[in-house]
Amino acid sequence: MEAAVEERQPELDLAPVARIYGEPLAALPQDLYIPPDALEIMLDAFEGPLDLLLYLIRKANVDILDIPMAPLTRQYLDYVETMRASNLELAAEYLVMAAMLIEIKSRMLLPRPKAAEGEEVDDPRAELVRRLMEYEQMKIAGQRLNELDQADRDFFWVETLVEKSMAQRLPEVSVDDLKAAWTVILRQAKLKKHHRIEREELSVREHMGIILRALQQHGGFVQFETLFDPAMGPPGLVVHFLAMLELAREKLVEITQTEAFQPIYVRLSDHGTDDSQADS
Repeated sequence: MEAAVEERQPELDLAPVARIYGEPLAALPQDLYIPPDALEIMLDAFEGPLDLLLYLIRKANVDILDIPMAPLTRQYLDYVETMRASNLELAAEYLVMAAMLIEIKSRMLLPRPKAAEGEEVDDPRAELVRRLMEYEQMKIAGQRLNELDQADRDFFWVETLVEKSMAQRLPEVSVDDLKAAWTVILRQAKLKKHHRIEREELSVREHMGIILRALQQHGGFVQFETLFDPAMGPPGLVVHFLAMLELAREKLVEITQTEAFQPIYVRLSDHGTDDSQADS
């Protein structure tokens, strides 16, 4: 067993203590120089007493709502003592926090009065916990802001000349706008719709004969409306009415009325009767 230990001992001695640029370093250099102000580099890592306390809590991996005051106060005071030897002005605000920690630690050691039913006992650490949680939230928010891209650090502004017409931003078109525009188009299309007119050959003379034959079939005396058939359509009715007026002008028919606002009648005149008999 002793021989095996002696065989492994050289291997342990050859293990590098560090690596510099990938090269193993077997031992620390004898002329290694540590500047006297090296501690200030460590102090700059914390932005205040709350930052230091939060670092110590997270390093110890303890719950911030249940802080062990004794070890935390001891570690904090050791750090403050180290700072006082280097920079008293910087350590002033840290001394205020140290006094607060000692006070909280002392109150934790004292017996607490019993609280009445339904009431909670005041925790001396409550104010410190509140300040630490608020500081941690602000620190996280500041880190997130610092991670965002910043001008002149992560990118640079570039100025270019752009025509206003090219940079014009057109408004967005909604469904209601399209519906309103389509309704206007339909309305205009109805107003501009073309009506196809077909020419129909209608003879006034022919309709005059139709009226005379109708009067003869009904004894030569009929009511005005019975001579017009709605099936003729508007063009036929117009020509039929013109034929009626032409017969009246030629005194072949007479248009009579017993009194005002009474029905109008059409009857054959004596001249129209003679002409119709002669035609037959």
